[in-house]
Amino acid sequence: TGPVSTECLGNLLRITLSAEYFEDKYLSFSVVDRSGVAWELDEAMASQCGYTVTYSNWRNIEFRASALSCHSHLERDVFTVTIQIKASHTPDMKNAATHLKTAGCRYGPWRPRELVCESNYMEVSVRKEVPQTVKDFIQDEPEDWTLAFPEAKAREASVWQIVFHQPEEKKALLVSDAWSAGYGLNTTDTRVLLRIPYTAEQIQLVEVGMLILAQQAARTGRSNQISSLQDQGTTFSAVRSSTFYKQQWMILMVDTAVACPVDGVDYANKTIIWTVPKYIQLLSAGATSFKDVLVEAGVDLHKLSAKEMASRRYVLLNELNAITVKVPIGAEGGYYKTSVSSGQHGTKYTINLFLEHQWEDSKWGLTKYTIIKEIETPFEPVELAITNNSNRSVRLMNVTVGTFLPDVELVNLTIEGVTVAVPEAVQRGCLISEIRYANGSKAYVIQVPFDAPSIKKEYVSTDMRAYTLNVTLVFIIHPTSETFTVPVITVSTVKDAVLPSARGFCEGRNLHLIITRGNVDQNWLPFISDWHLTPEAAQKFSYSLRDNGSHLAISVPFLSSHVSYEDFHASGIKASLHLTLKDGITLANRKDFSVSCRFSPSELIQCLPNGTVVITAVKLVGIADLDTRLLVLRDRECKPSLVTEKTATFKFNVNTCGTNRKFNSTTMTYENEVLYFRPGNGTPAYQLKFACSYAIKQTVDVRYESKKNPPPSIKPGFGSLVLSLKLFKEKSYSDPYRELEYPVVKYLREALYFEVELLQPEDERLELNLNDCWATNSQSQDSLPQWPILINGCANSEDSYRTVFHKVNYSSRVKFPQHLKRFEVRMFTFIQGTTLLQE
Repeated sequence: TGPVSTECLGNLLRITLSAEYFEDKYLSFSVVDRSGVAWELDEAMASQCGYTVTYSNWRNIEFRASALSCHSHLERDVFTVTIQIKASHTPDMKNAATHLKTAGCRYGPWRPRELVCESNYMEVSVRKEVPQTVKDFIQDEPEDWTLAFPEAKAREASVWQIVFHQPEEKKALLVSDAWSAGYGLNTTDTRVLLRIPYTAEQIQLVEVGMLILAQQAARTGRSNQISSLQDQGTTFSAVRSSTFYKQQWMILMVDTAVACPVDGVDYANKTIIWTVPKYIQLLSAGATSFKDVLVEAGVDLHKLSAKEMASRRYVLLNELNAITVKVPIGAEGGYYKTSVSSGQHGTKYTINLFLEHQWEDSKWGLTKYTIIKEIETPFEPVELAITNNSNRSVRLMNVTVGTFLPDVELVNLTIEGVTVAVPEAVQRGCLISEIRYANGSKAYVIQVPFDAPSIKKEYVSTDMRAYTLNVTLVFIIHPTSETFTVPVITVSTVKDAVLPSARGFCEGRNLHLIITRGNVDQNWLPFISDWHLTPEAAQKFSYSLRDNGSHLAISVPFLSSHVSYEDFHASGIKASLHLTLKDGITLANRKDFSVSCRFSPSELIQCLPNGTVVITAVKLVGIADLDTRLLVLRDRECKPSLVTEKTATFKFNVNTCGTNRKFNSTTMTYENEVLYFRPGNGTPAYQLKFACSYAIKQTVDVRYESKKNPPPSIKPGFGSLVLSLKLFKEKSYSDPYRELEYPVVKYLREALYFEVELLQPEDERLELNLNDCWATNSQSQDSLPQWPILINGCANSEDSYRTVFHKVNYSSRVKFPQHLKRFEVRMFTFIQGTTLLQE
C-alpha cells in the first residue's frame, strides 16, 4: 500500500507506483544486487535481465521482475528482489527522492520446463538433471570442447556454450559473447535459464500452424497422437537453441527453444478474439504424445474463475487445436485510453490478458507456458461535445468541453493567434476549471466575460450584438505525450447594441453631419456615394473630417460632386448629403445618414457689373442620364467652361449666347436658360431659366425658377426577351445546379431556391415581374395535375407553406438587380385521393 505496493503473481513480482504520488515527476529505476550495488535500468538491460516497466490503467506505473531475473536471490523456493526508485521534479534528477523496496515471493513447485512470454522478452528455464560442478573440478582444455562438440568455438575455456539453430547455419556463442549480444543467462542449483529480448539478432518470425490430433486413441485413455499438420497462420517470434555445459567429464545439452505469439488477435462484433495454437511444433520437437493438464486465463496476471469470466462476459475455449479467449470491447478488466489519429481525437480499449497452458508430452514431461498479452483495439474516433451555457444576465461566456478520459490534460490555449499556458490564460480574462465525474472522466469549463478583449463583438441587426469566443484548446495525453487540438467557437447574441446617431444642419455654404458613435461601429467606415471618406480624400476635395473617437464630424460645401440636388424653385435649391457607414471587413451597409437643406438661388448665379454672367447648373436626382458636359445655353454653341459630374458652370457676356434683353423704367434685364437635349430629341429634358437685372447705377441679382418636364409615361412595346429559370443549392444563390446534376433529389418540405433572370436586353430601365408560376408532375408545362406557386405575382394562399420572395442585391454577378426575381418553395408531391403520384 502507499505510493509503492507489491504483489506476488506466480513466478513474477509486481511493484506498482501510484499515479497520485509520482505524477509529474521524472523517474529512474535501479535494481540492487546482493552486495548492495544499484544497477540503473534501461530498456536493453530490462529485457536482458527479466524486468518490465509499463503503464497500467492510465497513469499507474508497473514494474515486474522474473523469479530468475539477473539480480534476484532464490533460496528455498523464495525469490527476493530489491529495487531503488528515484523521483525528481527536474530531468537532471537533482534533489531526487529515493524509495527502496525489497519484496520476496514464494514460487513452486517448478515444472521441468517453464516458458514465459513477457511484453519485452521471452524466457525459458529448464530443470538440470545432473548436480552442479564439485569444488575441485579441473577445467578441460578448449580443444577437448571442440572434439566433443564440433560446432562449439575453440575460444577461452568456458562452462557454457549456446548454439542457435537457424535455417542457413548453426551459430555457437560463449557466455560472454551471448551477454554482449543482449541475451540473458542464469543458472541455479537445479535450473538453466535463457532469456531473449524481442530485438535479439537470432529471433526469427515464423508462421506456426496447429497440430491436428487424432481422436481414435482417446477412448483407450492414452494420450493423443500427431496425425497431420494444418497450415494456419499465427506469427511467432521464435528462437531454437541448445545450451551446453560440462560437468565432470560430461557434456550436458539442454534444449532451450522458445516461441511467443506476436499476433493472433482479431476483432469482430465489438469483441476481442485472441487465438493461440495449443501444440507448437518448435516447442514439441521430438515428442510423440501430448496431454492437456491445465488451461487458465485472466487479466493483469490474476487468474479468473469460470464464474468470474461469465460475470464479465469473457469466453475461454479449450478446443482440440487451439485456445481462444474472447473479451467484449469495454468489458471489466480493461480500460479505455485516449488516442489521436491524423489529428482526430478518439479512444482505444486496452486489456492486459494472460494465458497459462500446462501440458505433458513424451519428451519433457510437464511444461508450463505463460503468455502475457497486452491488447489494444484499433482507433475509434470520438466526437467531443461543446456546450454553450453562457449567462447573458451576468454577461459571461460559459462553455463546457468534453467529456475526456482521465489521461487527458488541458495544457495550452490559443487566443487571438497567441498560444498561452493555462495559468497565463487567466491574465487574458479566461477562467478555466475542471469537472471530475464519478466514473473518472472529466470535462473543462471555460468562462470569459463578454467584455474581455479576446471576445469578438459584432453587430447583427437592430439592437442585437453577437459575442464570439474563438479559442483553440491544446490537450496532452499521458503518458504518451501525444497532443491534439479542439477548436471552440461559440456565439451568444445579446440585445445591447447601441447604434450610432447623427445630427445634421447647414451653415453658410456647407452641409454638416455630426455622428455620435455607438458601441457597434468601432470598425465601421464612412462612405459617400461608395467613395471611402478618408482624411486624405477629404483634404483633396476641401471637405472637413474630424474624428475624436466618440464623434465623427463631416462638413461638405454646397457645390461639390458628392452633394445630391433634388429640386429647386425660386424659393431655393434642395441639396442633400448622404453618408453610409459600412462594415470595415465586409463593406456591407450598416447605417445611413443624410442632411438636407435649401440654399438660396443666389448661390448659383453671379451678375457682374461689367455685363459678365456666371451661372452654375446642377444635375437633378430625377434625371439620371443627364450628362453635364452636354448642357448648353440658348445658343447651343455656348458650352460650359467648367464641368463636374453634377454641375456645369457657364461664363459669358450678356450680349452673347442668345441672351434676351428687356427694359422698364428703372432696370435692364437679361434672360437666358440652360438646356439639355437627349440625342435625336428637340424637346429639352432639362431647362433652367435665369436672369440678371441691372439698375442704372447698380447691379442686382435676380431670382430664377426652373421648369420641370412632366414625368415620363409608360407605353407598351414589343421585342424579344431572353430569360432563364435556375434552381440553386442554397439561400445564398451562389451555386446553381448544373445540367449534369439533374434530376435533383429532395425530401418533402426541403427548400427549393429558384431564380428567374432577364438576360436580354440589358436595359436598366426594364424591371422583371413574375405573374404566374406553377408546378407539374411531368416535364410538359401544360400537363395535369398542376399546382400554382404564384398567382398574379403573389403567393398561393392555399399553400401549406407559402412561397417566400428573397431580395436581390447588387453584386459582382448581379449587374441589374431589377432584372432578377428570387423565391423559395417547399418540396411537395402530388396526391390523387390518398395515393402519391410520385415519391
